[in-house]
Amino acid sequence: MDRSGPAAPQTTIFTVMSALAQRHGAVNLGQGFPDESGPDYVIEAAAAAMREGRNQYPPLAGVPELREAIAAHQRHWYGLDPAVEDEIVVTAGATEAIAAAMLAFVRPGDEVVAMEPFYDSYKASVELAGGTIVPWRLEAPGFRPDLERLGGLVTDRTRMLLVNSPHNPTGTVLDRAELEAIARVAAERDLVVVTDEVYEHLVFEGEHLPLAALPGMWERTVSIGSAGKTFSVTGWKIGWATGPAALIDRVKGVKQYLSFASGTPFQYGIAAALASGPEYYEDYLAGYAERRGLLAAGLAELGFAVYEPQGTYFITTSAAPLGYGDGMAFCLDLPERCGVVAIPNQVFYADPSAPRPEVRFTFCKPRAVLEEGLERLRKGLRSG
Repeated sequence: MDRSGPAAPQTTIFTVMSALAQRHGAVNLGQGFPDESGPDYVIEAAAAAMREGRNQYPPLAGVPELREAIAAHQRHWYGLDPAVEDEIVVTAGATEAIAAAMLAFVRPGDEVVAMEPFYDSYKASVELAGGTIVPWRLEAPGFRPDLERLGGLVTDRTRMLLVNSPHNPTGTVLDRAELEAIARVAAERDLVVVTDEVYEHLVFEGEHLPLAALPGMWERTVSIGSAGKTFSVTGWKIGWATGPAALIDRVKGVKQYLSFASGTPFQYGIAAALASGPEYYEDYLAGYAERRGLLAAGLAELGFAVYEPQGTYFITTSAAPLGYGDGMAFCLDLPERCGVVAIPNQVFYADPSAPRPEVRFTFCKPRAVLEEGLERLRKGLRSG
């Protein structure tokens, strides 16, 4: 009898590149975690919760104070009004929300249409549920969705549309016309929609419009958010899903067997964070806009083809002008050659073995770190 079980999952590219960064003392311009911590009042709110003894299990759906803060945030920014009691669930980061949604709605044999390239947990979560991910590819240099192609990707086996805007890794921000086209397909084919909106407050061009805010879409949409990127506390792993009670109840039904609940004191910290005034978000966006300009200009000067993002804190480039058709080989060579880490975009495709020249850099680092990374690239690439 074969007792080997299923094959072990492959180590993620982020683990591989972080190890290379440590081995070579490299500047990590690949993985999306800030080098700076969150605002002092946010840290203090979590610390106060710890000191006050709020360190035990929270309710499955999350502490009431955070759910109330999420509801207020949705009302203020988007005019949405999720019910605190049954239309919000707090998760262990957006990644758990994605996994719980896939396991809740995708059955063996189902198909999930997702914008490609996509965050690597999408494909893993769909396959854990027994489904198949169907790529809806965004092509360089514009990385805009082909709306006519979407209808042809939906079949009788399609269960879900998985939409990510602002989009990681390309930085595309879907506009109203694109969202309305997606909504029409979802309504016509009676599909569940899951939206990943963790970069909602990092939009440099255009505006972030939740799909759930469009007419008729609240009833069929699970919207996923996260505090890690917005408040520079990625290690806290506090995310959430909002939507109609019937859908959120199914997400909670899965989540209770994943983490059940997590991060009680951090939840109080994020409740304080979401109450931040407009000046926080303005300063946050302005600071990242400056860093985006610095890194984009520096990479272009070095010879990369740079696709400047509308949103997120990532920049997709092409290493082809530097003579590299294989971004994976380029990125594996980079830590030792230049002392810099980047992420090959090919890992964000359904077939990660196919070489592609695109490489993702992040600008969620202090200006001095970005300048150091660019200088290292300048010296290393020149010497090669």
